[in-house]
Amino acid sequence: MLCKKVTESFGAAIFGLSPAHLTDRVVRRSKRMMLDTLGVGLLGTRTDVFNKALQFSQWYKSTERSSVWGRSGLALPSQYAAFVNGIAVHSMDFDDTWHPATHPSGAVLPAILALAETMPTPPSGLDLLLAFNVGIEVQGRLMRFSREASDIPSRFHPPAVVGVLGSAAAAAKLLSLSPAQCVHALAIAASYAGAPMANAATQTKPLHIGNTARRGLEAAQMARLGLEGNPAILDLESGFGVFYTDYSPKELVGATIGGFRWLLEDQDVAIKRFPAHLGMHWVVDAALAALAKLNAAGGQSGRGEGLEPSKIRRVTLRVPPSRYVDRAFPATEHQARHSFQFNACSALLDNQVTVDSFSTAQIERPLLKELLARVRVENPQDNHPSFDRMYCEVVIETEQGESYGARCNTFYGHWRKPLNQKDLESKFRANASSVLPQEGVEGLLDLIGNIESQPDCSVLGSYLQVSSRSIVRELQSIPSLR
Repeated sequence: MLCKKVTESFGAAIFGLSPAHLTDRVVRRSKRMMLDTLGVGLLGTRTDVFNKALQFSQWYKSTERSSVWGRSGLALPSQYAAFVNGIAVHSMDFDDTWHPATHPSGAVLPAILALAETMPTPPSGLDLLLAFNVGIEVQGRLMRFSREASDIPSRFHPPAVVGVLGSAAAAAKLLSLSPAQCVHALAIAASYAGAPMANAATQTKPLHIGNTARRGLEAAQMARLGLEGNPAILDLESGFGVFYTDYSPKELVGATIGGFRWLLEDQDVAIKRFPAHLGMHWVVDAALAALAKLNAAGGQSGRGEGLEPSKIRRVTLRVPPSRYVDRAFPATEHQARHSFQFNACSALLDNQVTVDSFSTAQIERPLLKELLARVRVENPQDNHPSFDRMYCEVVIETEQGESYGARCNTFYGHWRKPLNQKDLESKFRANASSVLPQEGVEGLLDLIGNIESQPDCSVLGSYLQVSSRSIVRELQSIPSLR
């Protein structure tokens, strides 16, 4: 007899979890994740990759229309709205990161927001919050089926593996699918899963998140129509196990009131301070600390400014081994977001790393290339390629023979050292205000802050689309806000 206990347990949990299972900590953390995701998604609508995906998606028409973030009056079929909004979230690699490694929110939030706008009875904010957490939880549980998933990935991009099943689970929850339909949604989504890490540091990588949101939504919608997949998909090495060499699936048990504990209760997410691969945040913090030591000693200008490359003999980076983020001379913004060398040198030259650091003008400046030529990378044996265990060390050696070094074990924004609420909201305001007027930015802050008491979550689409000063007039037309 075919063993399907693991898959059945996931279907039962997706069906059985209710708002009563949500704890204060999980609600607080997931609202922070939602707010950050909306902010980086709005900023991402300004990118080239988003606009190319939007141009492609506008070829498709449907009677069901869901909002495109940051585009007033523009809507797409729900699957394509999830696709382009998911791409926006990851277009600058600015979205949250969990452990084991994945980008959890971008896979889920665009899908359920697009779905919510098409439902005959709009779900409440609490419904949305629950579906979001179900999608996050499924991803976290799936990543724990493998020890190798705890390391920085080398073969498959994790959101394209676990994210699509998380998206399917969240959409299935919002659609109130039966346990059996939830199982089939996961099975269908598994056939959409997987994307190679070779496309990291290219414009294709953001498509991985867009596809997880779109395909997970499609899987739930097809399961609702009765399409079936293998009901043992999570139990089999030839099923979901194909993505891991050490696959060890476990049942998802305890989905009863008082008997269930969310992974998010114990494992927070990392929220980034600048748009780059998570590993870059260690090396930037270490570089800034080393620069501060040099400036304090008067080895540079003594004014708290950046380095003068001509006075530097060598910059040594001690980082974990990971080929796809070891890029000596990145030529594009996407390569720069995945380069220990670029991010360390940008921090040393400018005493900061920002959204503008990844512009073509900054990447091509001669001073940066001069400093990059002085960088040496070392991979100490004790530096593990894991977002939970790695460290970065930066050592600056001057032409006068002086040396200034610093090590970062946990950067600010990591789940062990999370951004405070003020800094999280400042990041959101900076990102969202690049697209929305102030009223829209503050409206979203208030709405997400109280999402669990919002009777109609579809109002989010109106906030995310308004791009002019007519926001008050447009929002006043929404019945739930009168």
